[in-house]
Amino acid sequence: MRAVLIAGVALLAACKPPPTDADMGRDMPEAEPTFASEPLPSPDTEGAVWALANNDERLIYGIPGQPVLLALTCLRDTSEPALRITRLSPADEGAGAMLALIGNGAIGRMEVDATDVSGRSIWQGALPAADERWEPLNGPREITATVPGAGMVTLNPSPLPAQFLAACRES
Repeated sequence: MRAVLIAGVALLAACKPPPTDADMGRDMPEAEPTFASEPLPSPDTEGAVWALANNDERLIYGIPGQPVLLALTCLRDTSEPALRITRLSPADEGAGAMLALIGNGAIGRMEVDATDVSGRSIWQGALPAADERWEPLNGPREITATVPGAGMVTLNPSPLPAQFLAACRES
């Protein structure tokens, strides 16, 4: 009888399936989750103005005497003229987002990436100057520029963005 009982236990043990990789996952510690930085508030733009800089190759926006909030640069050293937008706001290293330009009856959405500039990670993106996503700049009314987590910048009315866009497109 004892032999039969031992044989039965041996048969049951032999019926177990072999281990799988799924079993190994239960013993592995989970990776620490990574999260984006806390969203920043939208900056106050009362009194902010547009100004030409770097021999008219760059158009900057901000309150005089304070750090620049947004910059446009005409890139003429490419196969076709391009415009680069820079939202001077902290960005998480390696992050990407969509910047929305809204105004003058148009909406333009473009990819921006966290870019290291002078040891700071800020938002930058570029498109050909002829791209229709720049059309919100093409008019005299207020524009908003929004990057998720970096707040919305209200760009006060000025003829300079439309003039800068036209000059870059013509170059």
